[in-house]
Amino acid sequence: MLPGGYSSVLQARNRDEFRDEVVRFTHRLGFETVSAVTLVEHGLRQSNVIAVDNTTAEYADSYVEPNSGRRDPVLRHCRSKTVPLIWDQATYVDQGAGDLWEHQARFGYRTGIAMALHLPEGRHFMLGVDRDQPLPQDPNELQRLVADLQLFAVHAQDTAMRLLVPQQQQPDRPNLTPRELEALRWTMDGKTAWEVGALLGISERTAVLHVNNAMHKLGCVNKHQAVLKALRLGLIA
Repeated sequence: MLPGGYSSVLQARNRDEFRDEVVRFTHRLGFETVSAVTLVEHGLRQSNVIAVDNTTAEYADSYVEPNSGRRDPVLRHCRSKTVPLIWDQATYVDQGAGDLWEHQARFGYRTGIAMALHLPEGRHFMLGVDRDQPLPQDPNELQRLVADLQLFAVHAQDTAMRLLVPQQQQPDRPNLTPRELEALRWTMDGKTAWEVGALLGISERTAVLHVNNAMHKLGCVNKHQAVLKALRLGLIA
């Protein structure tokens, strides 16, 4: 079973419920504001961007500089990397964008954590949480926050793609082999590749191959996303 704090976002039935779950998790994590952005590329310079957030109206109305997005070091990081970014004033100053931080700090955007998932077929999901207070000094506590956000992002992106991306832009239902489905079912139960191999009477290497093939067919970047997508598509139960 998935922990309720993560799995509840999978039950969202519409955009409003999705937003409520994202904001609720953000507050539970100890942050005030959040931005969850889904982007689907359709070709050169053509993309569909859907944002779900609780950005204050005052900040949204004042953020009008056209080049701000191209200069923002957090956005630049998320455009090309999947490693979470822990940011504060120094992040902006080091990149020559201290004025951007000064502006957003007036509205409570002083520190935060941001990350992106870059999926096949030109699909991307970015999740960032922000707050007015400093981040924890304890490395273990900070790492826990990053890990929690990463795990939540895996669940949230699946729901975002289901609810926010038009049906015609969704990938077709993949055709997984019986072995690939069995490997995903046991992975869902928390079994390691060695355990899956033992249960199916195959080698650990072959078990890994089945899971990797399923990931590729489902258009996912890790086995957890593959399990979630297979569940949503009704491929496994």
